[in-house]
Amino acid sequence: MLLTRQSVELLAPVGTWEVLEAAITAGADAVYLGGKRFNMRLHRTDTNFDDKKLTQAITYAHARNVRLYVTVNNLISEREIPGVRDYLKFLNEIQPDALIVQDLAILELAREINLTVPLHASVMMNTHNEHTIKALMDYGITRVVTNRELTLSQLSLLRERTGVELEYFIHGDMCAAHSGQCFHSGVVFGQSSNRGRCLKPCRWPYQLVDTLTGQAVAAKDPGPYKLALKDMCMYTALPQLIQSGVCSFKIEGRMRTADFVSRIVRLYRKALDRYIADPNGYTFDATDWQELYEYRSRDFSTCYALGNPGASSIGYTGEREPRFFSQAVKEAGVTGSAAVLVPNTGSDNPSLRLRPALAVRVADLASLTSAFANGADIAYIGGEAFAPGKPWSLEDIKAAVKLADDRQVQVIVTTPRITMEREAGELEQLFAGLETLKPHGLMVSNSGMLRLAKQTSSLSIQTDFSFNLFNHLTAAWLKDNGASKATISLEATYEQITELAKHSPLPLEMIIHGAIEAMVLDHCIPSAIMAGTATHPCHDLCSNRHYSLLDSAGERHDIKIDQYCRNHILFAKDLCLLPHLAALMQAGIVNYRIEGQHYSSELVGIITAAYRAELDKLAAGDTYVFDKTIIDRIAGPRQLGIGAFRYRVSR
Repeated sequence: MLLTRQSVELLAPVGTWEVLEAAITAGADAVYLGGKRFNMRLHRTDTNFDDKKLTQAITYAHARNVRLYVTVNNLISEREIPGVRDYLKFLNEIQPDALIVQDLAILELAREINLTVPLHASVMMNTHNEHTIKALMDYGITRVVTNRELTLSQLSLLRERTGVELEYFIHGDMCAAHSGQCFHSGVVFGQSSNRGRCLKPCRWPYQLVDTLTGQAVAAKDPGPYKLALKDMCMYTALPQLIQSGVCSFKIEGRMRTADFVSRIVRLYRKALDRYIADPNGYTFDATDWQELYEYRSRDFSTCYALGNPGASSIGYTGEREPRFFSQAVKEAGVTGSAAVLVPNTGSDNPSLRLRPALAVRVADLASLTSAFANGADIAYIGGEAFAPGKPWSLEDIKAAVKLADDRQVQVIVTTPRITMEREAGELEQLFAGLETLKPHGLMVSNSGMLRLAKQTSSLSIQTDFSFNLFNHLTAAWLKDNGASKATISLEATYEQITELAKHSPLPLEMIIHGAIEAMVLDHCIPSAIMAGTATHPCHDLCSNRHYSLLDSAGERHDIKIDQYCRNHILFAKDLCLLPHLAALMQAGIVNYRIEGQHYSSELVGIITAAYRAELDKLAAGDTYVFDKTIIDRIAGPRQLGIGAFRYRVSR
């Protein structure tokens, strides 16, 4: 395809009118900005555009042949739906060139109100496989802001297989964790990264320690900021980027100044124009590169664009970190004032008279047997296997199904949270194999796997917490696409859970206990620190040892490494909502889950039995008094907590 200015879009961030003018003057082909509602940069009152300014900005941009995209990219709570509906109607009237969205509810609302503005999938939708793209295209998505862990070659493949427009970050501040799958800030501070309030715990200093001994493990520690990703910069790799099939090159930074945005846009504009005019004769401009480099905030990296960068992408010393948004804190335990989370109103909810279903995610057959023997109705198996555990083979699944059938309970096979090309291919074969083994269902972790499961399997399908379910319209979308049960977001407050339970068209499940993941990364922390670079994989590093990140508050965050070498960073304390079951049942929740995949089979049995007993007491309708001594009886090697503000505040 011949290149033109129209086929290579330079997309600039805008937070104020001054930046809007600067970006367009410097040569942006398109700009993206947020209104004063439902966008992920609402923490600054001096930025973003009110309705009048939004209208004016569209007129201003279009008069200069510049496209303007509006971010409506927050997750939406149940009570916010009427406001979002009105806002979408307003945006449909003023006609920006596209809306950038995250919540699946927007796709439902777009159909309801016959929205004519094109929709772009935000990077927060964590789109990383062709099946997700096709699922979104079915609902009118015309462009995808892709997952930042995708390489340029993977982008080319997605473009070839789907034909969708691809937008890719080329410059600016990046997250270490997979977008839309980081819950650290939301659970610990009540400031959700998925709602634009991230306090950036990935920028904290950490020490890498041996989980068993607590001792530091790196002989030559490169520095304390082990998750602090350098800024993305694709200036040195523009030819590869342009030829990958990406159509829109996105600069990050809607809170940046006019001077910063203008400089970045101008330098990329010059390079892009030179390449489009004469790709064969294009050469790297050392002077412009020097200017870009001198005015950098952090050091630069091409991140995952050219392959897994390993240690080279991390700014270990923190010397150039422009701002620290928070400091490490002690996570709340199950006792004390912070643990008083939800009211016990004593209201007569019909759900209290139902026997609640108890599900347990397990890592092996011994834990599955233990869960069933102690009262579990459902066991979740499969998905990620964490070293030294092994993935579930078809023979293992067959044995699990037999055990479940013998006890007249259920086995549900799960999928990994992140499903790149490799994982998607393997799952397609797994789904086919399960038709013979006949487990009692599948639980999927993203829209692509929901679509693939619906197309290739006759099994009942449910969706995991990774869908970030906050409202009944998202539940309706999941139902329309084949789901029969859904899991509530880890970040929903008690009030949001109650509202969602009232209106959901799907049965809902809630995670109430277990070792919960704060972040999932393609970056391997131990390998990067001890082996120097991920170009030399170090499987032996995690086969015999376990690692943790120790923060400055003294909290230890265990790192679990799966079969794909992804790092799953746990919260310091395991979730425990045992004292709050009465309130949750009053909210209408009848399906509960224990995340027991990191527990021994013995501990799985103890915890399952405790929750089974308490749920049965509540369902029996007798006067219920929680026995606090149970907390001591279910204690494992990790401390128990509740997530400091989780059920009171979520912004």
